[in-house]
This record gives sequence, structure tokens and C-alpha cells, in this order.
Amino acid sequence: MLNEVVSSSWKTIDHFKECVPLIQQAVKRTEHQEKSVRLYYNGITQKGEKSLNWTAALQNAIDYMEDHLTETLDYAEIAKCACSSSFHFQRVFGIVCGYTLGEYIRNRRLTLAGSELVSSDAKVIDVALKYGYDSPESFARAFVRFHGITPSQAKSNAASLKSFSRLSVKLVMEGGNVMDYRIEKKGPIQLVAHKERFQGGDVGKQEIHALWNKFWKDGTIEILSRYIRPGNAIGDALVGICFDNPEQGDFDYAIGVAYGGGELKDTLSFEEIPTNTWAIFPCVGRMPEAFQSLWKRIYTEFFPTSEYQPSGGICLEVYPSANITAPDYTCEFWISVAKK
Repeated sequence: MLNEVVSSSWKTIDHFKECVPLIQQAVKRTEHQEKSVRLYYNGITQKGEKSLNWTAALQNAIDYMEDHLTETLDYAEIAKCACSSSFHFQRVFGIVCGYTLGEYIRNRRLTLAGSELVSSDAKVIDVALKYGYDSPESFARAFVRFHGITPSQAKSNAASLKSFSRLSVKLVMEGGNVMDYRIEKKGPIQLVAHKERFQGGDVGKQEIHALWNKFWKDGTIEILSRYIRPGNAIGDALVGICFDNPEQGDFDYAIGVAYGGGELKDTLSFEEIPTNTWAIFPCVGRMPEAFQSLWKRIYTEFFPTSEYQPSGGICLEVYPSANITAPDYTCEFWISVAKK
């Protein structure tokens, strides 16, 4: 943000002097956010805890977002408040909540913006800038899509607005559902893979699905299959690998197979997954519906009541065949865990 203020405002020395207060405000906001993240992170890691149960972690991240809706929100910093990586947090948030992290932030901002326009004399441009929009025009377009009326119309009497409520995480005890899983200690696991880096921001299942399609079409999957040798920890399965790094906003996702030796092509890399305790969940059903349903159950049913919690390691998606449209397709999801 500071760079944007300087580059857009420092035209002349005199102009720069006029912009000093803006720069100071930007620095103050940046320092405030960094301090806030430290407070939220320290609050959940006091007493020497390396992580906390998922429901508390999710609520902690939501609280941070809500407290900073009028500031620039960095997805990596939000995820850090949940002791998670940006990608892993976005992925689980989207599956559990039914909408992306970006959609939640946008809808909450537009809800608060609408309420402010109705209940105060604030100007549209001021409200637009307050909630992160670069111009009244971009704010108006988003406002109409969400509320169905323009910001100016919202200021009139008896305007009808929509409200997107704040999330509150609660553990709801329902019927005793059965979930199959096993706990195993495995590793190290050697893989050969093609890795892609994704930038921070909203990352959804579409991007990952597109990567699989790309690798099927360009022959990468066929090339990877030539490296498979029998007798390894994951057999002859294809593996989707989520590299979890809570300190980085960007993330790597790779598609690979167990490495059985041989010279690697330029586009491939050798990856060694360290020894972990894994919670391994079988998934049965047509993809991607079965995948999404299982992920939601893992984080809403298993982790809140289990003695285990995600340990911040690597998640593996183990696919034994390509017939993912079969109604009885079977695969496994491996999540590195530790006891609470």
C-alpha cells in the first residue's frame, strides 16, 4: 500500500510534501495490521501451542477479517491467524462454508457499506474508498450486483438492501455419523512431480481442476506414469500434493507419482515427503462431489471431535485410477496430523 501511495502521489517535491500525511497514514495502517496479526497469532500460540483445533482456528481468522474489513486484507496473514497456509485455509474455508474467502470478504464489506449509506450522511465516494474500492464506478457495479440497487438509491428512504451476516463458528452435535479413517506413520515418501506455483488471492477448485486437465492433455501424466515402480508406499497411484507453508502467501501444488529411479526430465522435480503421522480417509463416489463432501465432513465432524488436529504438513490426494466419473470411484486423502 505504501508503494502505491508514493508512486501515485510523488509527482513533484512540493506535491510530495503535501502527501507526507498520506504516507504516514499508510505506514501507520501497515504497522497496525502487522501488530494485529502478531496479536492474533500470539493469542493462539501462547502456552507453547503449535496449533489449535480447527473450529477455534477458523473463528480466530474470521475475527481478524472482521476487525480489518476497512483495511487491505492479505490472505496469507488471515491464514496465519488460523495457523495454516494460504492455500490450505482457502481450500477448507471454501468447502466448509460454501463460498470463497474473497466472496465472504466482499459480501461483508458490501453489507456494511449499504448499512452505512442508509444510516449516515456519508458520501458514496468516501464509503467506496473506505471499503477498498478504487473508484465510485467499481463500487457501484459491485453494490448493484449484491444489493440490486445503486449506492445513490440506497441513500433514499425505504431502500431495500441485502445483508450477509458475520460468520460464527459453532460445534453442532448431530446424529452419530460413521466416518472411516486410519492413522498411520509413513515416510519418507519419494515422488517425482510436476509442480506449479499459484499466486495469493482466491484459489478455488477450478484452478486445480484446470491443472489436472492441462497435464492430461499435454502428456505430463503419461510421462509421470513411466517412473512408477511397484513396492512403494502409494502404489501406482497418481498423487495431488498440496505444499503447506504458513509463512508464504503463494503456494505450490504438484501432481506426481512414487519415484522409482531414473533421470528426471527438465519439467519434473524430485520431492521427498518427510515422515508424518497421517490421518487417511477413503473417499468413495463420483468426483468432484464425493471429494467436496468428504473434505467438509473431515473439518466439521472429524477434527472438532477427534484427538487429532492438522499438523501443518502436506496434504496428499491419492488417486489409483483416472476413472473419476465412476459412481463407485475410490481414492484416499492423507492429512498430516498430530495429537491435540
